[in-house]
Amino acid sequence: MSEKTAFRLILAVSAVVFAAVLVLNQKFIPRPEPVPPFAYFLPKLNAVINGACSVLLLTSFYFIRRKRVAVHKALNITTFVLSAVFLVSYATFHWLVSETRFPADNPLRTVYLFILASHIVLAAVVLPLVLISFYRGLTMQTEKHKRIVRWSFPIWLYVTVTGVIVYLMISPYYGF
Repeated sequence: MSEKTAFRLILAVSAVVFAAVLVLNQKFIPRPEPVPPFAYFLPKLNAVINGACSVLLLTSFYFIRRKRVAVHKALNITTFVLSAVFLVSYATFHWLVSETRFPADNPLRTVYLFILASHIVLAAVVLPLVLISFYRGLTMQTEKHKRIVRWSFPIWLYVTVTGVIVYLMISPYYGF
């Protein structure tokens, strides 16, 4: 596959994922009634997945610094797969369950909304960066891989960490 084709595919996948998340969050697809019981477990699962991804990303960074490329690669593939599972779980939850709002009278609301907004924006930005990083890593374009990972790694790590923080802040307000 040429690099041009790979980038087109990456942009297409990123756009489709972004559109799917938007559509599911806007409730354009009818929600089943009643809500399936498993749906209430998904936020906790998502937080666990995000936490695991944070640890895996840091561990991967540790191993690449020690030139353990095979371990680094295996950890990143695992993180990528877990992130894909997270994405499906996240979309499923937001399709099935009504939105929970952080209380307006809570003094931490501004902090929560800042963390949530930065998390959402950077989650949208990081997907194509991660996909390009993977493409360049898997095709052994080491120098190009290093250049993009300088951006994708800290953003991906921030998104996984703030995902856990957002869950911890909003979970007391879930109505289930």
